[in-house]
Amino acid sequence: MRRRHLLAGIASLGTLGGAGAVATGNAPDALGLGGEGARGGNGEDGDDEGTIEPTTIPTIEAPGSRDDEVAIPAEGQATFVDFFGTWCPPCEEQMPALGEAADRIGDEVRFVSVTTEDVGGSVTEEAVVDWWRSNDGDWLVAADTTAELAAKLGVNGYPYAVALDATGRIAWSGSGTHTADEIVAGIENALDR
Repeated sequence: MRRRHLLAGIASLGTLGGAGAVATGNAPDALGLGGEGARGGNGEDGDDEGTIEPTTIPTIEAPGSRDDEVAIPAEGQATFVDFFGTWCPPCEEQMPALGEAADRIGDEVRFVSVTTEDVGGSVTEEAVVDWWRSNDGDWLVAADTTAELAAKLGVNGYPYAVALDATGRIAWSGSGTHTADEIVAGIENALDR
């Protein structure tokens, strides 16, 4: 059964990445082929192009998580989003770096981890909470079960990190595991805008 979930997750990555490219309207960058991240990464042109419209998704009742839902990006505040899957070994490996980065950044930034798994369907909320606890998660965690947010942000692999500035523009993004220093640097890039 676990292998089936893993294979389904891997198969969905290509679809999700393609959907992100279509949704963002910038296929080369959304697929990681042309710069720092989806939407070109640097956003230096100063207009609204590349601004991500807020998406509200439900939070999961887990350690550090609160409220019933979260809007991403946060209005008027930089936002860091980590996309993960409970089936993803690199996502588990990255949790200590995320925890360190969250501690270092504090409340300056909305810090949230998001799963695109079918929470409440094929994956129980309890399974996500158990994974969260066993990996010392202690910040907002939410479920993007429709993958709408993932598509808007050009997610093309797991784990996937995105730092958005206070206007909702992508300042930094990338797939794969990152160190706490890399995550903090990406977030600081969003804060410097």
